[in-house]
Amino acid sequence: MTTLVIGAGLIGSQVARILVERGEKPVLMDSAAQPAAIGQIVDLAKVTLIVGDVLRPLSIVDVLRSHSIARIAHTAANPLLTLGAQKDPYAAINLNIMGTVNVLEAARVTGLKRVVVSSSSVLNHYLDGGEDGGNFGKEEAFPRPTTFYSATKQAVESLGLNYAKWCGIEFAGLRYGAVFGPWSGAGGGGPSNIIREAMRSALAGKEATVPPGVMEWVYSKDAARGTVLALDTKDLGSGVFNITMGAMTTPNEMAAAIQAVVPGAKVKFEAPAGTGVSLSNRDSHADLSRAKRHLGFEPQFRLQDAVKDLGEWMRRYMG
Repeated sequence: MTTLVIGAGLIGSQVARILVERGEKPVLMDSAAQPAAIGQIVDLAKVTLIVGDVLRPLSIVDVLRSHSIARIAHTAANPLLTLGAQKDPYAAINLNIMGTVNVLEAARVTGLKRVVVSSSSVLNHYLDGGEDGGNFGKEEAFPRPTTFYSATKQAVESLGLNYAKWCGIEFAGLRYGAVFGPWSGAGGGGPSNIIREAMRSALAGKEATVPPGVMEWVYSKDAARGTVLALDTKDLGSGVFNITMGAMTTPNEMAAAIQAVVPGAKVKFEAPAGTGVSLSNRDSHADLSRAKRHLGFEPQFRLQDAVKDLGEWMRRYMG
């Protein structure tokens, strides 16, 4: 059974690592792959790395057929996620929505069943509306996303669930929390880059900058493990699952985690330039019960363990 992993970055490379560790040889497809960074996560000799673009649907069909793909993990997303989408809405809408539709449609026409797609916990937070209590006849019956990025993720979930209902696709949309983890290449998203730079500063004896808002995180290794569980499980249930640490993290807790790895590290709380949209007020964490029931997912990396693992990796590869 060959798995196609679309997007060989922060999460996709970890999905490939898990698959390789259990004896599979996945196909990694990326429009601008970074072999040096990928090779720090997974042995390149044990994967098939190809260039491909989800905005070219026939190329996806060709990959599915030429590599006998049985299932897909689609992790590609627009650069800088929420911030990137606010700056360039059209590109984010095109990549996130049409790119995902192209993947789902390629699966439909080739008869491939299981497609696991990256959604986001922004759909648990960036919402307005819902004042009409779900009354179908009223205009504000349902919450609406308040950013371009969250709007694209709502569309992805809705389209995927309709492909499941009408086309027989086994669809899972995974609402990852803000992801951080090992990754030395470009991309990775704003939250990941913020934590990476904070750790880099702390390890270099410089003052680290931590976002001032409360955040819901997930470590990239847990995000990848949740993805593989969704690829494997027999019963996807509703098809949408929260994949997070299952807890809100305050700035003081993140600072303490960094200082536990780098004793004496100086940490300041400050929103990096341009991050106002992405650092919303969040007062409740995602419910992981559905992910536990259907996928068997529970986070293995709580905050302290995740930051420690990241620090060890950075000392090895980015020191």
